[in-house]
Amino acid sequence: MTEKENNSFNLVCPPIIRDKKNIMLGHGSGGLLTHELINTTFKKIFTNPILDEGNDGALINLPVKKGKLVVSTDAHIVSPLFYPGGDIGRLAVSGTVNDIAMMGAKPLYLTASFIIEEGFPVESLEKIASSMKIACEEAGVVIIAGDTKVTEKGKGDGLYISTTGIGWLPEGRNIQGQNALKGDAIIISGTLGDHATAILQARGGLGFQSNVTSDIAPLNKMLEELIKQVQDIHVMRDPTRGGLGTTLVEIAKQSNVCIQIEETNLPIKKEVKTVCELLGFDPLYMANEGKVVIILPEEKCNKALEILQKHKYGQNAVRIGTVIDNKQSRVLLRTPLGSNRVIEMLMGEMLPRIC
Repeated sequence: MTEKENNSFNLVCPPIIRDKKNIMLGHGSGGLLTHELINTTFKKIFTNPILDEGNDGALINLPVKKGKLVVSTDAHIVSPLFYPGGDIGRLAVSGTVNDIAMMGAKPLYLTASFIIEEGFPVESLEKIASSMKIACEEAGVVIIAGDTKVTEKGKGDGLYISTTGIGWLPEGRNIQGQNALKGDAIIISGTLGDHATAILQARGGLGFQSNVTSDIAPLNKMLEELIKQVQDIHVMRDPTRGGLGTTLVEIAKQSNVCIQIEETNLPIKKEVKTVCELLGFDPLYMANEGKVVIILPEEKCNKALEILQKHKYGQNAVRIGTVIDNKQSRVLLRTPLGSNRVIEMLMGEMLPRIC
């Protein structure tokens, strides 16, 4: 063997070049850098006994009492990642928690996957993860599994987060979109369009500053209290993308009923009205991330409002309409002049990258 051939067996891999301030492609390799990112960021922030086991899947103990498992999943591509009142992390947790809670279930666990763009600041990632932890603590859930991938610079727009929620529905609860009945009252838990306005403001698209912040919040504890005290709730739904208008149309179609809402009863902040008037938006289609539509028997309406208005996320709850018949699946908006406007689903995209 020649000296040259002998030296070929002494090749040494170059040391890993670490960028402690920004995400590198190597953080998505599944190797050392991935493990370092998981341990120093995600595991450090989300630590809990199930996650800390470090397996590819999580073993969880479900309640032994009778009931059903409820599962929901979400993807979040909001732009910008940080805005007045929240960020993509709080959005990811609250949105999935709320989807579980709308079924009348108790959210228990979340999984989270992160698609991170090369060069994304680690400091920002830690801030978002910390925001997720705070939202989890408020909702009473834990993140028990997750995944991390890194995409090349210019192909990921910073950060995308997907979350899956697992909850438990006690036996006897039946809160679904097909349950609205003629004569039911319709409640909205607060003002419309706050989230969309906050996002638009953060993008610099208003041309002026407002005090409107996003309404992002986990609503499960408020709704659990409502369900305990008001037994006969028929429908709950969070009016996120597509807004209140699209949400009510969905429910009307599911239940095959006609819904009538009163324009004068819709709770809308003055600043949001101004934005809609200036830009030609309709507040009925503005996104919300911390509101719930509740449909229940007429005689339970006042009790429900009383309970909601005592909670910080339901202080502005009002009745906005009635299920008027079960002959036509449509939504009518009664104007101050007494005429009716037919509400359709949102066509196209009024404001993209909203959640």
